[in-house]
Amino acid sequence: MSAGNPDPLAGFDATIHAPNRLRICALLEAAGEAEFVLVQKQLDVSASVLSKHVTVLMDAGYVEQRKAVRDTRQRVWLRLTRQGREAYQGHLAALRAIVGPPDPTP
Repeated sequence: MSAGNPDPLAGFDATIHAPNRLRICALLEAAGEAEFVLVQKQLDVSASVLSKHVTVLMDAGYVEQRKAVRDTRQRVWLRLTRQGREAYQGHLAALRAIVGPPDPTP
């Protein structure tokens, strides 16, 4: 591979690749920001499972959270950081490079 053509697999990100973390990133990419409980329901996981995955993404700098009181209860909203959005998009590009173009025949 020449220096002018970067490796399309360079964007593969093992942190994002875990199925639940990939789903979290996909949801946050589409929504912009989502309440923790909504993400939990969409993924159909326990709060502790989601919290562990969010912590991994936060430690990588990919997700940030915002806490606020709503209806007298503390709520947590999640969103991708710019670094997280770039990592997610790079990971998707790497996955596309791995699987190749779609088969044109149904």
